[in-house]
Amino acid sequence: MPRMSSSPFSFPAFAGATRQLILVNLGAFFALAIGGLFSVSATDNLALHLTFSPGGFLHGALWQPFTYSLMHFGILGTLFELMSLWFLAGFLENFHHASWVIGLYAVSVLGTAAAALAIYACSATFGASLVTVPLYGCFGGVFGMLAAIGLLYGDTEFLLMFVIGIKASYLVLVYGLVAVAMLFGEQKMYAFAQLGGALAGLLFVNFAPRRGVNYMVSEYLYGLRNKYYRWKRHRAARKFEVYMRKQGRTVKFDGQGRQIDNDDHEDKKRWN
Repeated sequence: MPRMSSSPFSFPAFAGATRQLILVNLGAFFALAIGGLFSVSATDNLALHLTFSPGGFLHGALWQPFTYSLMHFGILGTLFELMSLWFLAGFLENFHHASWVIGLYAVSVLGTAAAALAIYACSATFGASLVTVPLYGCFGGVFGMLAAIGLLYGDTEFLLMFVIGIKASYLVLVYGLVAVAMLFGEQKMYAFAQLGGALAGLLFVNFAPRRGVNYMVSEYLYGLRNKYYRWKRHRAARKFEVYMRKQGRTVKFDGQGRQIDNDDHEDKKRWN
């Protein structure tokens, strides 16, 4: 089993899925910042279309659940999110395949958007008041990873605010209670979306294959390919059976297209 660093302030290795996630988010942040140097209005308009808005999604902006997590505004908030992502993803990558970590992050991000859309639809149906704000940042993916760590490695101790030692399961409980408390304030949609990301992460841990979604999809595609090859072999075998019957000989094949041995000696003598 991999060992964790003895220093409580050290971060995991910057490699694999952790590096990919950090660089993608960091690249999107700098691309948006550089674009703002040339045209603030055009950049703000682009960012508005890429953040997640339930109303915009229902009116055709179907790309928003996939792009909102790449939108980062403000240096301090972005720094905190990416440091959290680095630490949590690196910790999980010590025990899981890189594709599993990326799958957990992606499912948590999509679950966050789905939860925001659900509370928006419910508030519109029942006429409840809801302050809608565009969602941006990778907070949903971070919270999904934190929930996964709390479920799988609940006894692992972390430093809360770099000072107080606390078990991962208790840390998840604290963040969860804060999110639940926010449901009674103005940030209902944000809090519910955050809880949706955590729930999506827990569902991924319970139902996803150990090697990740990419491995599951590739195995499924390989299975489809093998079924197609078996069908072609079976079809060729049926055609060969018909041809051999016309030649006065009986040949049998099984369901996999493999020839079955024929013990009919009279049939063999005819060909000798």
